[in-house]
Amino acid sequence: MPSIPLNPAQPHPALPADITVLERGWLSANNIVFIGPDATAIVDTGYCAHADQTVALVEGTLDGRPLDLLLNTHLHSDHCGGNAALQSVWPGVRTLIPPGQAAQVAEWDAWALSYTPTGQDCPRFRMDSVLQPGTTLRLGARDWQVHAAPGHDPHSIVLFEPQEAILISADALWENGFGVVFPELEGDSAFGDVAATLQLIESLAPRTVIPGHGSVFHDVVAALAAARRRLDGFVLAPHKHALYAAKVLLKYKLLEWQQTTLPQLQAWAAATPYFGMLQARHFADQPLHEWVDALVNDLVRSGAAARDGQHLTNT
Repeated sequence: MPSIPLNPAQPHPALPADITVLERGWLSANNIVFIGPDATAIVDTGYCAHADQTVALVEGTLDGRPLDLLLNTHLHSDHCGGNAALQSVWPGVRTLIPPGQAAQVAEWDAWALSYTPTGQDCPRFRMDSVLQPGTTLRLGARDWQVHAAPGHDPHSIVLFEPQEAILISADALWENGFGVVFPELEGDSAFGDVAATLQLIESLAPRTVIPGHGSVFHDVVAALAAARRRLDGFVLAPHKHALYAAKVLLKYKLLEWQQTTLPQLQAWAAATPYFGMLQARHFADQPLHEWVDALVNDLVRSGAAARDGQHLTNT
């Protein structure tokens, strides 16, 4: 599958030797592996459809060492979908998640954890403790600061290593934007949280950013400017954010399935609560099936999908 990086065990030349970034694409978030003198760790574990790949990549990177620590920046399915598989291979791995959803993980509330509303999957995993903002933890050979980074997800954290000024930004900042602001889709006001998180990142002044998706980058000033322009556009026109979110959810399912039919995708959208919510709030002038068909046509026009009659293919 296309998620596998070409050279998964090679450290990035701009990063310290104890850090390896497994760049995974968009269905699975990037995995950041740390190999320290005393312990190993991984930050984020990808989507469950790629779980076997994740295990193979991590095993290859660790080169015979056990996995000691597993961290999630947030609990969206593309960031923690490999947790269960890694816990199965390394049952002693200690798993830390951001605060705010420990009870939902313990009870495994798939609705509260966003998997049911988004129409995505995540195998049940266990957690051992939480990543408290304002604390530090040892990853590899360095101490990393834990910072709250709400916006894309209200419970998300980012990690910052001040000595080398490296930021693990998750979906709070990409080189060309940031992740869908999911609380806004649910009727909560969260664009202000996005702005505050971008301000936090600017104040940290990272020289290197390891994003949740995409390549490691260094021009943080340009990335922040692009993110703020995008945010300003969403604040002025919330329906544009809703439209963007709907296309992201459809594209994500196409990435997972690779091929499907329009009736199957329509059925999935009709059964996925976020679509009904978005359509009712922002596009109520169109029946759901017509709106989804228009979204598919937009994806085809942009080159994100191919359509042959009723058949759809991810591109």
